[in-house]
Amino acid sequence: MSTLPVIAAVDGSEDSLRALDWAADAARARTAPLQVVHVRQYVAWAQPGAPVVLPPPPEEDPVLTDAAARLEARGQTPAAAYIGIDGAPAAALPELAADAQLLVLGSRGRGGFASLLLGSNGMTAARDAPCPVVVVPRPDRTVEAPLPAEPGPRVVVGLNADGPDEATLEFAFTEAELRRALLQVIAAYPWPAQTWTTHGEMLPPAVDQAAVEAETRALTDGFLAPYRERHPEVRAEPSVFPGDAAGNLVAASQGAELLVVGRHRRRLLAPRMLGSVTHAVLLHAVCPIAVVPPHPPEE
Repeated sequence: MSTLPVIAAVDGSEDSLRALDWAADAARARTAPLQVVHVRQYVAWAQPGAPVVLPPPPEEDPVLTDAAARLEARGQTPAAAYIGIDGAPAAALPELAADAQLLVLGSRGRGGFASLLLGSNGMTAARDAPCPVVVVPRPDRTVEAPLPAEPGPRVVVGLNADGPDEATLEFAFTEAELRRALLQVIAAYPWPAQTWTTHGEMLPPAVDQAAVEAETRALTDGFLAPYRERHPEVRAEPSVFPGDAAGNLVAASQGAELLVVGRHRRRLLAPRMLGSVTHAVLLHAVCPIAVVPPHPPEE
């Protein structure tokens, strides 16, 4: 495994402390060092005559002190380094992630509005960080109609049968192997297939749904073959469903230990954005979500 650290971003909120617990377990499973980072947002300017509030030194940072006490109370946690820096978390966290194998943060910190399902820092880190980002959601999220799943530890990964992402699948297989978990591979296909005439009329599907599902399953098995060969201890089971990919992934997140999705490769001159499926999963999945960036393009 990589010796790069697992970074836990904390700000004193309960969300970030749950992320700290998850990061400590992840670092121990990977035999990796743990870095606990507090990006402190202090106002760099003040009105004339107003006192300037300076941040405390790292050794006197109460957020880091509380994080250290929580890890000590847990026991059996890896040695941790505690880092306090000043700046904007949305900018600092992706920069720190350049030297990490994993960045872990809560779904929402102290900032933002209580009604938000995901804080801006989590969304920005998932979009920009060069390493995989794990967002740990609040425990009060629910799924109305979860997909049936066999008991036991389970990792879920989304697969696009039109072009699966290698980095996402490799990360998911590695996580399932670390956890000795079943890997549930969700592959969705659009249905009903709609064809429109020049007059704006919708024609019935020209292909049979069973044939589309069989083709999707065959493609999925073909894509999984090399990963199964590299990870023989992982049992990967495809689940092929019609309809919305995001909805199926969120439904599969109930009871899962981790849900893995990919991040779109950024196009030249295009704005940095998360894909619609990844965005929806971050907002609604009930288990921790790993957003995996694509491998950098070869020179």
